Amino acid sequence: MQGKIVRGVGGFYYVECHQAGLVECKAKGLFRKLKIKPLVGDNVVVEMVDEEKKIGNITEICDRKNQLVRPAVSNVDQAVVIFAASYPKPNLNLLDRFLLMMKVQKVDTAICFNKIDEPEQEQIDSLVREYENCDSRIFLTSTVSGEGVHSFADFLVGKTTVLAGPSGVGKSSLLNKMFPKAKMEVGEISEKIKRGKHTTRHSELFYLGEETYVMDTPGFTSLELPELEKEDLRDYYAEFLPYTDCRFLGCVHVSEPDCEVKNAVQEGEISEERYKNYTLFFEELRNRKKY
Repeated sequence: MQGKIVRGVGGFYYVECHQAGLVECKAKGLFRKLKIKPLVGDNVVVEMVDEEKKIGNITEICDRKNQLVRPAVSNVDQAVVIFAASYPKPNLNLLDRFLLMMKVQKVDTAICFNKIDEPEQEQIDSLVREYENCDSRIFLTSTVSGEGVHSFADFLVGKTTVLAGPSGVGKSSLLNKMFPKAKMEVGEISEKIKRGKHTTRHSELFYLGEETYVMDTPGFTSLELPELEKEDLRDYYAEFLPYTDCRFLGCVHVSEPDCEVKNAVQEGEISEERYKNYTLFFEELRNRKKY
């Protein structure tokens, strides 16, 4: 039977199969010989060893659509980062790091500002302005009023999504509001894993029904920049791309004179906060190459 790996830890892989539910599997030794490591998100073929105890072996890993390094997951359709609109205060440096990391790995991104029932409208509008030109779809949600919840849920349905965001932003409440029927199933997966010896915190996919999978990314409080040449950083900022008439052909929009991007920042056409983070990332990449 076929299924998808939703968690892997300690040499055990938990596979969500339509016919059997969650099956605890080991990978055949063949994969070790071929130096292929099964990943969370892999679509696999499972051979049942014990149907009653739901134990099996992974005999085949289907072709991967893509494979991310951080987080280590395959067959991802999109990535969404969730922040609270007011408290805890959004860390925009962290948000920009996440967007950059996903864009380098060629994954479509979206941003969700949750808890929009708490701040003033002006604060929400300001956040939207910061990111409206960054080539990421923006969702505004509230589990209290229900605003934006349905459209965000529709965005996730039928896809495998990497979900990230610091604690306290309401990720669990939002997921439960969007997919109330899946709440029990998520609990069942977690409970089965807790009963075993394998409780280390690892990346995990939650099956929410209708071919919908969500991966909650652990360790989101600090992110290293991806491996990247500093001169290529500008190419990952969609809002920079319309500005092509800088004085210097190879302008990296940091210290050069007559720079169209810097002028656009001063005119308010490009987010000052986004540009500030861009220059910080540029320096970080420059210093990384020295050591």
